[in-house]
Amino acid sequence: MISQIKKILKRINPFRFLAKTYLNKINYKEYKKPTFGTFNERPIEYRFVFEQISEFYPKKILDVGTGITALPSLMANCGCEVTAIDNIKDYWIFGMFNRHYHIIDDDITKTKLNEKFDMITCVSTLEHIEKYNQAVDNMFKLLKKGGYLILTFPYNENKYIENIYKSPKSNVKKILSYKTSVYSRSNLEYWLNNNNAKIIKQEYWQFFTGDYWTEGKIILPPQKTTAKDKHQISCILLHKK
Repeated sequence: MISQIKKILKRINPFRFLAKTYLNKINYKEYKKPTFGTFNERPIEYRFVFEQISEFYPKKILDVGTGITALPSLMANCGCEVTAIDNIKDYWIFGMFNRHYHIIDDDITKTKLNEKFDMITCVSTLEHIEKYNQAVDNMFKLLKKGGYLILTFPYNENKYIENIYKSPKSNVKKILSYKTSVYSRSNLEYWLNNNNAKIIKQEYWQFFTGDYWTEGKIILPPQKTTAKDKHQISCILLHKK
């Protein structure tokens, strides 16, 4: 009898009911009016991430800069042990809540984590970090020997740009609270030499008709190219020796 009462009370728990009601309202609102109203680079980036997971089957994964995305939840659905971090208090002006997964408030440039991971993912995040070299160094420190680091960001083979949104040719005209860097081969070489790592895979993608990210007209679907051809995004798999 007591056990049955406990089950009934559990089902009608007011806090659980309110939480479910709130999340259902959010889900319905996003269903009727999607948060992301235009196509973006995520299909390319997520496809790259899951291809590496399917090839190497890492047990422990760290996702850096999750934001409000469901990426760590999807990786956890694959059977991985996933830790997700984001610089919630400093980067997000009004704070941030991720309803898909638990996010640890941690700044990768001065991380407090000390455990080691088989794979680290950093999807469209590094370009927004001021101390990006420090961020990459710390990601490698958190990586096991023989582990893999996945990076995706705006890229140009020959030229680094501190903030592409300040370019007069950029389609983004509104002054944003964060910068978006375009990294280059010189940045990659520095990270490799500084962390005893090597490139396993690198993809180049053209999303715009211009030379750099957000310049010119958008191309849909995006085109996979080479380092010699026009490109604005790169997906990279690095291996810690």
